[in-house]
Amino acid sequence: MSESPIKVTLLGTGGPRPDPQRSGPATLVQIGNMPILFDVGRGVVVQTMRAGVALQALRHVFITHHHFDHIGDLYDIGLSSWFAGRKEALTIHGPPDTKRLLQALLTQVYDKDIEWRSEGEPVHGGWPPMLGHDVGTGLVYECERWRVYAEPVVHGHGLDFSPAFLKRWICYGYRLETQGKVIAISGDTVDCAGLRRLAMGADVLVQCCYLAGAEINSPHFERLAKYTLACGDSVGRIAAQCGVKTLVLTHQRPRPDDAMVEVLRQEVQREFSGRVVVASDLDEVVLDGV
Repeated sequence: MSESPIKVTLLGTGGPRPDPQRSGPATLVQIGNMPILFDVGRGVVVQTMRAGVALQALRHVFITHHHFDHIGDLYDIGLSSWFAGRKEALTIHGPPDTKRLLQALLTQVYDKDIEWRSEGEPVHGGWPPMLGHDVGTGLVYECERWRVYAEPVVHGHGLDFSPAFLKRWICYGYRLETQGKVIAISGDTVDCAGLRRLAMGADVLVQCCYLAGAEINSPHFERLAKYTLACGDSVGRIAAQCGVKTLVLTHQRPRPDDAMVEVLRQEVQREFSGRVVVASDLDEVVLDGV
C-alpha cells in the first residue's frame, strides 16, 4: 500500500470558557483522505468545514473524557455529517459511559429531531447510526492503515471527590500509530504515567497547556496546575523526557492579547529543544509518511 500524507489540524484550541478567538477542544488527524476526530468541543462542525474536510467522510470519533467542553457538539457532528451525505455508521469511542451518554442524546434529547428529519426529509435517506463504544486501556481500534491506543490520564483525580465519583471519572489520552509515525493526544491531564506512555517517542504530542508558568500566580491556579491541567511549568520537561519531536500546545485560557502566549513559548523552549507550536485554531502540522 502506498504511503499517505499525515496532517494534524487543531480545530479548536480553547477550553470550557467561551473565547471568541478559540473554539472548543477538537483535534483532527487526516491520513490521506481519512479524517479521525479527537473530541467534539464547541464549534467543531464549522471548524471542520473551515479546514476543508468532508464531514461525510467521518467514521470514527475518540472522546477523551466527559467534560462538556469535550463532548458538547457530539450530536451536531452526527447530524451534520448525515446532512453532508454520510451513509455509514459513525462510531464514538470513549471512556465507560460514552455509550450510555450517546444513547441518552439519541433517545431522550434529540429523538424527535431524528424522527422528523429522517421521515420528513427523505432526500437525506434514513438516519445513519451513531454507535457508542466504551473502551478500556490498550488497543482501542485497529484497521489496515492505523491503530489507536488509550491510556488513563490524571485530570482532577487528586481533588476532593468521593470514591464513588472517582470510580466513574475515567479520562483518557490517545496514541495514534500509522506508517511508522506516532501522534499522541494528551486529553486533559497533568504529568502522569499514562501521559508519558502515550508521548514516548511521539512525532507529535498535542498537549493540553492551560497557563504559562508565569500565570500560576494564585492558590486557585496553583491547585489547577497541580491537579487538573498541565501548564507551562511542566509540558516542556514532559516532552523532552519522552523524546517528542513536535510539541503542540492547546486548551489555552482566554487572554486579552498574545503577550503571555510568547512568554509560554519561551518557558517551554528552555526545557524542550524540539519544535514548539503554541496552537491557534486551524493550525496544521504535516508529517510525511515513512
